Amino acid sequence: MEIVFELILSFFGYLLQFFAEILLQGIFEAAAELGLRSLVEPFRRPKPISPFLATVGYVIYGGIAGAISLQIPQMFVIAHPLRVANLIITPIACGSFMAWLGKYREKKGTPTIRLDTFMYGYLFALSMAAVRFIWR
Repeated sequence: MEIVFELILSFFGYLLQFFAEILLQGIFEAAAELGLRSLVEPFRRPKPISPFLATVGYVIYGGIAGAISLQIPQMFVIAHPLRVANLIITPIACGSFMAWLGKYREKKGTPTIRLDTFMYGYLFALSMAAVRFIWR
């Protein structure tokens, strides 16, 4: 009976680590989006920047966010299979959330930025997750 209880606790511990990792990346992506919104206004151009340059920029920003997040004590997703799952699932979840947020902002008439789409949100979260996967 004690072994079953330990297995259940272990399972919930891994599950908690996994969701904490998703939450951490979501917080970093939300902070990046808020920061980009405040920084973009002074640099508004009459012609938008190319999608390729925007993609490179979001990958770099995601990598920087991943490097900054490494300063947080190692308490999230330690088991290798969960780390691989995090590398696959978390960017999809974050990209989906950013797409939903973009649609919500469009309905309210609020201006959106490229990070408010699935692909740019996904790339940002993927590069952040990749940095965390490689160096953790």
